Amino acid sequence: MTTLKFPQGLYGVTPEWDDTDKLLAAITAAANGGMKALQWRRKTTTPDAGLAQARQVVQACRQLNVVSIINDDWKLAELLDADGVHLGREDGSLVQARQALGQEKIIGCSCYDQPALAKQALTAGADYIAFGAMYPSRVKPDAVRATLEHIEQGRMLAEGGGKRPRAAVVAIGGITADNAGPLVHAGADSIALISGLFESSNIQATAAQCAALFD
Repeated sequence: MTTLKFPQGLYGVTPEWDDTDKLLAAITAAANGGMKALQWRRKTTTPDAGLAQARQVVQACRQLNVVSIINDDWKLAELLDADGVHLGREDGSLVQARQALGQEKIIGCSCYDQPALAKQALTAGADYIAFGAMYPSRVKPDAVRATLEHIEQGRMLAEGGGKRPRAAVVAIGGITADNAGPLVHAGADSIALISGLFESSNIQATAAQCAALFD
């Protein structure tokens, strides 16, 4: 089995919660259920409040042995010494992020429904390529839709890139513990959940159900 730099399994993505204590408790529950990585993603907070929350989230992930990823902002990831950054199409150069963060940090890249973007990201040294939205998403209702075929194509690209450890393939968008199975079967190394995890009635049990898909 090929070693991945980005961990296989459940990848939590934070909801838009201002209540940091509530968020940290939810992250702990998810980690206890088997969550391997967490992306701190906030679109509706002030810079100061965001920085304070992100700092606590990264610290919590370190204590829980969960990989910490910062969404959109490699400078914030560098400041907080997070484990990595996730970059979308408008979030700057992957090459620039790599130069700033170094080889040890994880850089993930949104590829939407475009294997060509994935190929570019892999050439630039991405550690994971993310496709989605896989299903209708409450967080991004207007997001483009990716398919199982895109996951399969991404996996072929990642395995054919010759990079060791190879880049991981991440599925995101509208995923729940109940609909994630086909994504894993198609070749997703990791499934990213926001509402499907953090708005579930039992976060730890949901995380465990997702983690079991990779056993």
